[in-house]
Amino acid sequence: MNPLSGNLHGLSPGQKKMLERIWRRRLDPTLIISPELGVFLCECAHEIDRQVGILVDRRGNIEHVIVGDQQKLYLPELGPRRAGESRLRGVRLVHTHLRGEELTRDDLTDLSKLRLDLVAAIRMRPGGTPGPLDFAHLLPKNPKGELWQKFESVALRELTQPKWNFLEVIASLDEEFASKSDSTRKALSSGNKGDRAVLVHIQLGRMTDEESEARVTELKELCRTAGVQVIDVMLQRRAALDPRTLVGKGKLEELVLRALQDDATHLIFDQDLMPAQARTVGDATELKVLDRTMLILDIFSQHAKSRDGKLQVELAQLRYSLPRLHEKSTMLSRLTGGIGGRGPGETKLEVNRRRAKDKIHELEQQIEKIGHERAERRSLRDQSALPLVAIVGYTNAGKSTLLNTLTGGDALVANKLFATLDPTSRRLRLSDREVILTDTVGFIRDLPEELMAAFRATLEELQGADLLLHLVDGADTANPAQLRAVEKILGELELGEKSRLVVFNKIDRLSDDSKRDLARDHLHAFLISARDKSSTKSLLAAIEQQLAVAT
Repeated sequence: MNPLSGNLHGLSPGQKKMLERIWRRRLDPTLIISPELGVFLCECAHEIDRQVGILVDRRGNIEHVIVGDQQKLYLPELGPRRAGESRLRGVRLVHTHLRGEELTRDDLTDLSKLRLDLVAAIRMRPGGTPGPLDFAHLLPKNPKGELWQKFESVALRELTQPKWNFLEVIASLDEEFASKSDSTRKALSSGNKGDRAVLVHIQLGRMTDEESEARVTELKELCRTAGVQVIDVMLQRRAALDPRTLVGKGKLEELVLRALQDDATHLIFDQDLMPAQARTVGDATELKVLDRTMLILDIFSQHAKSRDGKLQVELAQLRYSLPRLHEKSTMLSRLTGGIGGRGPGETKLEVNRRRAKDKIHELEQQIEKIGHERAERRSLRDQSALPLVAIVGYTNAGKSTLLNTLTGGDALVANKLFATLDPTSRRLRLSDREVILTDTVGFIRDLPEELMAAFRATLEELQGADLLLHLVDGADTANPAQLRAVEKILGELELGEKSRLVVFNKIDRLSDDSKRDLARDHLHAFLISARDKSSTKSLLAAIEQQLAVAT
């Protein structure tokens, strides 16, 4: 075994032998480092004019001697931790700082990312003599948002005094980390949730606090629907997105460290990540990295039931992943299961580009065939002379509930986003005619282009509609933005001129004052509770009146 690693280029054989002598030493396990070894490390660092460090296990054995440059060390690959997530790695890092600097951000990042027992730095004085020692260890709990505890500098000779026993301190820390991890596992097992995420939202430019809050609330709801437990949210205000990491290098380091301390398994960005950004963020963390689009794709893959829906989800997944197939980042390489990796396309995300393109072409042909079959069914329905009324709106606005209430149907109703992916049609009897009432997939702001393209065949149902019912969640404080988002999507689908009625749902959750305000601000809208059929009488009359004019 070669005990030396790191920047060995240019070292003489004599210097390498000097460094190998470090590896042959053994420490008193209760000491961070002995004064004698500390002096020798500084002598070696001064001789080669590079930082020198050691990784020491809890028995006092030196596992690695590491050579850096004048500013930092380059740690070797340490492999998996010794006993899972609950415990520290079992080794400490002690190294020299040539210019007498304190613990650096790189030191503390290594401490947290590698879950070292401790990191310590000897401040060297001019001439290579050792100065004070700085050291820090991780904190298992985070009441003040602190990731680690830094101690006051001490002289090397003071380390031999019994007031700071290394083994006792680390054993206590291990117990606290294990206790925290056990509590986490119990909480997860009781809810049967294994995915824990830190959410990242960047408040850009002129975006208001209310807009940011609404987006974060929606992202949390997407996570709940996908079965992900949100354990923290990081907000950042920026004039523009960082082209490499979205949040900036320093903020990314902080984000990764906090995620590790909170036992997170995922980082989920509200803004979509470009392929290069996904690679950069993925290289900085051992966590799965997702963005909003991938999260929505995962939800769609969970909820797709029909053959048509599954094909469209798989197509959307492949279209989204194709430009990312060459990226060796956690955004793709770890998508072997769980959130972000479900659905019919999960084994296709890392196939080579040629096979992915072939599969996309195959799926497009199958969806086109199904589209022709759907067009034939629409043609037969048109021949029956029954008008078509389509319910559109933001996801989770209550569209399926309204369909069931009006028609006595049994469409799936769930307090989740995108519970309905496949169009559901039922006959609705009005006073003097029958109509076809159709429930469609819900919309969402910034609907991913891949989903828009893949589900365009499904949304073609709206093209033949005689009337649209634009259902809005009246109890959601973000409904103005949701209403605008739906109108924008309808415009993109060339349905902007289609005759429609605006309907505010869930008014049973509103106070009388809120109902009056809603009626005042939307004079021509209808206020209903989709669970209460009696509240829909005026709406049904308006539907009949509109169809009489249209047909």
